Amino acid sequence: MTTCRPLEAGADNREDHHMAKVAFLGLGVMGYPMAGHLQAAGHEVTVYNRTASKAEAWVAQHGGAMALTPRQAAEGAEFVMACVGNDDDLRMVCTGEDGAFHGMAKGAVFVDHTTVSAKVTRELYEAGMTQGVAFVDAPISGGQAGAENGVLSIMCGGDMDAYRAAEPVMQVYSKICRRIGDSGAGQMTKMCNQIAIAGLVQGLSEALHFAEKAGLDGRAVVEVISQGAAGSWQMANRYETMLDDHFEHGFAVDWMRKDLGICLDTANETGASLPVTALVDQFYKDVQKLGGGRWDTSSLFKRLRALD
Repeated sequence: MTTCRPLEAGADNREDHHMAKVAFLGLGVMGYPMAGHLQAAGHEVTVYNRTASKAEAWVAQHGGAMALTPRQAAEGAEFVMACVGNDDDLRMVCTGEDGAFHGMAKGAVFVDHTTVSAKVTRELYEAGMTQGVAFVDAPISGGQAGAENGVLSIMCGGDMDAYRAAEPVMQVYSKICRRIGDSGAGQMTKMCNQIAIAGLVQGLSEALHFAEKAGLDGRAVVEVISQGAAGSWQMANRYETMLDDHFEHGFAVDWMRKDLGICLDTANETGASLPVTALVDQFYKDVQKLGGGRWDTSSLFKRLRALD
């Protein structure tokens, strides 16, 4: 298990690993700060973003270079990192007309930080192999704050040699980075993460809802129960904002439904039983109907209030 301290600006806490030529594709709320950590650590970074103005802003802030296509960004890069939207976006930046695979040299490593299906992961892993390009699926957990502070959890799948080569680069923005197994294993692990969160957030929402209905002070209740077996990251970090009806904390319901859809599709393929996950996915659908597609995942509590 590899752990590392968050990187302070300009500090090199990665021992004697050489500085690499790196491309970073996708400068969203996660990718923008992640690419910044790579540049601050001394890597030679070229960024690409579908909306070029975002890449221009990144270069103005961090230095480095920008490219107008994934292919151009990937040319000469030892590592190409991606953090885009979904399966189709990932296919486009990899194997599309101006995709990164067309610009990557043999022996280069593509690291995908997007949460996508294990199916597209294996498809791109195979496509990479035919060109002598390694593909590591490396979805991330830790949210926007984790990306900004360089303390993401990264779960990886792919060939061991490719993972070992890319691991020092990923360490720059991770708290823990671990290879779980062959291609697709990283994405499957991210699904476990989302499955575990879904039921947990619903449970927390129901507890806070019950406290309100019973006329209890929700804050006082959580102060006590959070110190026992009911305690969780969600409870510690979200109970106050939930009680305050504030749901602007990063990971959006629309994204969660995309992820839970992948979970449920994969469960059908593997024979796993996910009854609670399927139910909570429908609750998130209700939140979308309330106009909450961009609210964060703790908005399951707002759904219960709306039922009153």
